[in-house]
Amino acid sequence: MIKRFLCVLFFITSSFYAFSQAGTGVYQFLDLPVSSRLAALGSTNISLLDNDINFAFGNPALLTSQTHNVIGLNMATYLADIKFGSAVYGRSFGSKNYFAFGIQYVDYGLFKYATETNDQTVDNFFTAKDMALNIMYARPLTKQITIGATLKPIYSVYELYTSYGVAMDVGVSYNDSAHFFSAGLVFRNMGTQFKGYYSDEGGQHIEPLPFNIELGVSKKLAYAPLRFSLTLHNLQHWDLSYESTNQPTDNLSITTPQTTKSIGFVDMAFRHTILALEFVPSKNFYLTMAYNDRRQQEMTMSGFKSLAGFSFGGGIKLYKFHVGFGMTQFQVGNYSYQFSISTALNEFRL
Repeated sequence: MIKRFLCVLFFITSSFYAFSQAGTGVYQFLDLPVSSRLAALGSTNISLLDNDINFAFGNPALLTSQTHNVIGLNMATYLADIKFGSAVYGRSFGSKNYFAFGIQYVDYGLFKYATETNDQTVDNFFTAKDMALNIMYARPLTKQITIGATLKPIYSVYELYTSYGVAMDVGVSYNDSAHFFSAGLVFRNMGTQFKGYYSDEGGQHIEPLPFNIELGVSKKLAYAPLRFSLTLHNLQHWDLSYESTNQPTDNLSITTPQTTKSIGFVDMAFRHTILALEFVPSKNFYLTMAYNDRRQQEMTMSGFKSLAGFSFGGGIKLYKFHVGFGMTQFQVGNYSYQFSISTALNEFRL
């Protein structure tokens, strides 16, 4: 069964390879961290098996029997007053069928209508929103290996421009509790855009989804409350460089597209990595910090000192609730703060 599963993953990956350009396409909000802990872990972690139901958004194979009847709520303040968040509920049917149902959303706020000459005499406003429903399922194959999948119907509206599509995640989780080691592999955001935001001469303008292959490992020290995680992302596309469209020329009043400087092999390899460290003295408390090298390389501004690429967070159990906080810096003065709360509804039964 495992061989069949891996073969299916291979053929699915091959069919979507043409749409594997990192950082391009629609529905980029699917890659936003859905909880404060994931934000603190560098925006993604698909290997850490800690019965945190929010991790199933990144890897559905991380659902367990312990996520049954657990509810999680998350909200974040993003750049430019953008708000995003998520909600998830876990439910198990039988001893080996783990489900979860969640939703992700991004609210870009209100915008005032204006003409191309910046005429704002019309006192009307419009909104922009992204939403995705997550239907997750996981099933253990052995005591150590679990497979999972997520179906994600997507809807997006920007003023009068609407789009909808569907994405799918397929993942596997490996857990060796005797050696405090776990690993994960995920093929994220495989799918298509059914309706584009607009039509052109060829019909609907269809764009690719942000397909992403991630591989991760987590290891806790046996005699110290420390856990390390390494996550590799965008493995389907080696070159993560991009063309800058806002680089000044000798004439400061003119900007022209310029390709970024040549990136060496070691530098490019590190741009695919996220390193995280957790201090976990108990199941009811944690402190986390992580380093995302790609974010640091792309967000650092010449002449300014910042912690771009670093993220921090912590969580604690208060009464019957797990609460968490995460902070990420993108550039000098540009922070994102994330808050999470979760609880097991079974604890409220009399």
